[in-house]
Amino acid sequence: MAGLEGMEQPRPESGTAAGRWETPGAGADTPAPVAGGPLSGLDLVGEPTLDEVRLPSRPQSARIARRLTGCVLLKQWSLSPQLAEHAVLLVSELVGNAVRHTGARCFGLRMLRRRGWIRIEVRDPSRGLPCLMPVHEMDTSGRGLFLVDKLSDRWGVDLLPRGKTTWFEMRVGDR
Repeated sequence: MAGLEGMEQPRPESGTAAGRWETPGAGADTPAPVAGGPLSGLDLVGEPTLDEVRLPSRPQSARIARRLTGCVLLKQWSLSPQLAEHAVLLVSELVGNAVRHTGARCFGLRMLRRRGWIRIEVRDPSRGLPCLMPVHEMDTSGRGLFLVDKLSDRWGVDLLPRGKTTWFEMRVGDR
């Protein structure tokens, strides 16, 4: 399922969809971040694998979201550098869309892992749907969802009562 053709239905905050996704830190094989540990520099913004991290809707927040993603994927989940690089790029694109196109004061970032998959979500209060546009070689903008479509295994949008969650999923090799 790529694009919006198979757009998933809104899901409750804690329902069956949330139950399918493991929250790292809850399992015995995934270490939780500790003070002075690999994620200690991110203590001020929160832990996106435990709960949604809320960031201000400013261009500078993309850097924070990229750093969070890289730290979680490389240091906490021990995933490959190439997968982390792709995920960081896709997070940057989704955050950029949330900052540029929604008019929101803030957005949320959440990362989930289950056997064989990761899922990264960006939530904002706008119900405006993102649109996958054709991309031409000389285009200087509008490539964000094209990249999400090409580099992720699945992506979509969940409409919420107040806003939406744009997400992507990528297959991962489990340890």
